[in-house]
Amino acid sequence: MNTPLASPAPPAAAAPQPSGAAEPCAPPRPLIGFGEVRHARLRPKANAFAYPTYFLMLPMRSLRDGVAAAGALPVNRRGWLSFHDRDHGDGRGPEAGGALAWLDELLAQHGIRDATGEAWLHCYPRVMGYTFKPVSFWYCHANDGALRAIVVEVNNTFGERHCYLLDHPVHGMELRAAKRFHVSPFCRVEGSYRFRFFVDEQRTRTVTRIDHHDDDGPLLQTSVSGQLVPLTRATVRQALWRHPAMTFGVIARIHWQAARLWLKRVPFITKPARPEHFVSRDADAPH
Repeated sequence: MNTPLASPAPPAAAAPQPSGAAEPCAPPRPLIGFGEVRHARLRPKANAFAYPTYFLMLPMRSLRDGVAAAGALPVNRRGWLSFHDRDHGDGRGPEAGGALAWLDELLAQHGIRDATGEAWLHCYPRVMGYTFKPVSFWYCHANDGALRAIVVEVNNTFGERHCYLLDHPVHGMELRAAKRFHVSPFCRVEGSYRFRFFVDEQRTRTVTRIDHHDDDGPLLQTSVSGQLVPLTRATVRQALWRHPAMTFGVIARIHWQAARLWLKRVPFITKPARPEHFVSRDADAPH
């Protein structure tokens, strides 16, 4: 996936949370992660980069039910750093239940009706009203706190969106999904993604890896990692001070890296039609 999110080397510091492990006992609260995006293309021309970043980790059910307070994060309203439901799913606003209602409908449509516990959303915020979210992750838990499903929500620079639904995921274990969605003009829509998700039991660190393989083996290696801390006025100020135009930088870096690939004469792939279905299931992936 040729997006600015990424780590080629497996993260040694992250402690995988086993499948079925209970969520932390402390009341859920919005978190902000400070970390790094890494990306490496292995062929036909090597290209690699790493950028500092920050991101949100939001307990969406607790926010909706009032168990957790958004605090320093403006939700569906203007702010230097904010979250808007319309940036996810089918774009519905809070008056229609927001992104969480969309998520529940998506899961139900695919026969997953027991993911009624916390739904943690790992995503970029809006910064000064602007965002581009190459990929967001919905961690959907059962009532007992066990991880039940993960929805990987992917956006491309053509204004399109596609979701990969990973059923019965296990932290730290490789999960596969056939590539169905055009992201980069330098990658064909073929092969498969190989995901690994890590989070410690205290929810203080997260690492996500997304590797793209085709018939010739590994092609792209991508990861996003970070330390998670409570989202407060102080940590929001810290994020804005360190990276005042972070989301503008995301889209600028995508185009800069595309220019580098073009200058290296990596073959340009014409954009195909969008996939017939908005959601792909992991069961479709080759093993």
